[in-house]
Amino acid sequence: MKRYFFAIMLVINLVLLAGCNTMSGIGQDIEQAGDAIEKAATKNKTY
Repeated sequence: MKRYFFAIMLVINLVLLAGCNTMSGIGQDIEQAGDAIEKAATKNKTY
């Protein structure tokens, strides 16, 4: 029973850690896209 519980807890922790890394990567990608849009807008400003 203890092995079963330990295995389930291990799987849950691995899934949670993988999810955190994925969300972190998405946040960085969105930030880089925002920076690129800001640079393009500044470059094409006409006033």
